[in-house]
Amino acid sequence: MPFISHIINRPVVDSEGETLGRVEEVYAVQKKGMTHPMITAIAVRNKGIISTYPITEVTALLSPVIPLAHPLDKLEKYVMTNQELPLIQDILDKQILDTNGIRVVRVNDLEIKRVNGDYYVSNVDIGSMGLVRRMGIIKPVEGLISLFSRKNPQNFISWDYVEPLRHDQFMHLKVPVDKIKDLHPADIAELISDMSHSESGQLLNSLDIEHLADTLEEVEPDFQATLVQNMSDEKVADVLEEMSPDEAADLLNEMPRERSEDLLELMQDEERDEVKLLLSYPEDTAGGLMTTDVVTVEPEITASQAIDAVRACKEEVDSLIYVYVVDEEKHLLGTFSLSELIFAQPRARVKDFMHEKYAAVNVTEKQDKLAETVSKYNLQALPVVDDENHLLGIVTADDALDKILPTAWKKRLPRFY
Repeated sequence: MPFISHIINRPVVDSEGETLGRVEEVYAVQKKGMTHPMITAIAVRNKGIISTYPITEVTALLSPVIPLAHPLDKLEKYVMTNQELPLIQDILDKQILDTNGIRVVRVNDLEIKRVNGDYYVSNVDIGSMGLVRRMGIIKPVEGLISLFSRKNPQNFISWDYVEPLRHDQFMHLKVPVDKIKDLHPADIAELISDMSHSESGQLLNSLDIEHLADTLEEVEPDFQATLVQNMSDEKVADVLEEMSPDEAADLLNEMPRERSEDLLELMQDEERDEVKLLLSYPEDTAGGLMTTDVVTVEPEITASQAIDAVRACKEEVDSLIYVYVVDEEKHLLGTFSLSELIFAQPRARVKDFMHEKYAAVNVTEKQDKLAETVSKYNLQALPVVDDENHLLGIVTADDALDKILPTAWKKRLPRFY
């Protein structure tokens, strides 16, 4: 089957065989009532000069050499209408939202079909074969890729589900704005990272506060600050309240001091106090990295009561890995995992199955020591205590390793939800 990759950089000649240059761009227009865009023109580059010809001048689009219908001096030039979609520049390698699989995928190639003498874009190729095809090494690796692709043969998305966001940059599957929230926040963050400032602002404005906070937590704090720069203080304060305290503190640290202080004043008392506490510690210490979103129980309650206590915290705690046991003065006495709680007998006392030997770090401990402790004890979260062993918060493994591991390795780490 033919693809747009078969056309890129192909030589173009006139009716007399004179070389006109090579294909630089292919334009398509999606007219009202049409589900697939129709190819209307090709742009040809020759020594830095680009000439655009209507598709009616092309006698064979999908051939090793693309011939045109007339000699150079009689060729019709194509007049742009501002409705054209540059397929090579604006569609290839761009991200789209696959709402069927709720994922972000990238356009590797475009399938072309000819119907009644006209050429149309029929499908979007999101598979690895599209990349190989564009590199021109399809034959040597075709069998190998086919072998590995059998487990996931669906590598095409029909253009019926595709719509350009903007003719000059992005595209996405047709989807109501309220469906955007069905995407994983990391997928939305990936889209935003490739968008212009105005486009990312439009997408962020379509999200409610909860999903906006989740999405911002997926990008680096300096980028977060850029994304919220033009948002109202009231909205940003609402977002900060929805974010985990450590993420909110990181974002405030990236903002001008005056605005950061104004935003803190707009936050609810409880959330503001938690964030202020974190801001009081250096960023590279346990105090600066920890989150105060923890679940604590007392040692005398039963496993059944502990489960009720965990459920009561569902709106306040995003990540639940361990439950911590404290006394009335919040001294850390022990810990147990969520799985251990589930398997415990309902009437068993927490003090009977909690771990009294545990790893913990002081609030002033440096990040290198945190990462070393996490690695040594194979922990997913590390409790943070003060000099009197009061539980102050936890540092998750991904936060402990965040500034130590290279970016490429950090992306391989699991997120702890």
